[in-house]
Amino acid sequence: MTNNDIFKKLRVAHKLRDDDIVKILSLVDFRISKSELNAMFRNEDHPKYMECGDQILRNFLNGLIIHLRGPMPKPKKKKE
Repeated sequence: MTNNDIFKKLRVAHKLRDDDIVKILSLVDFRISKSELNAMFRNEDHPKYMECGDQILRNFLNGLIIHLRGPMPKPKKKKE
């Protein structure tokens, strides 16, 4: 299973649109355009097909965690 397949399955499972994915990636300071994103969801034999790299998938997963759970709370300082 390729990164593109995983990305497609996550997109469908969470009912995400292109705008949602761009916002999720911006939560982890990763910028991507809609056209680059659409190129990853094309068929492999399409001339404009782009492979989804590990970095994009990793940043998407990290952003999805923040999107679903909210930002990680700051650790409380111990009172001395």
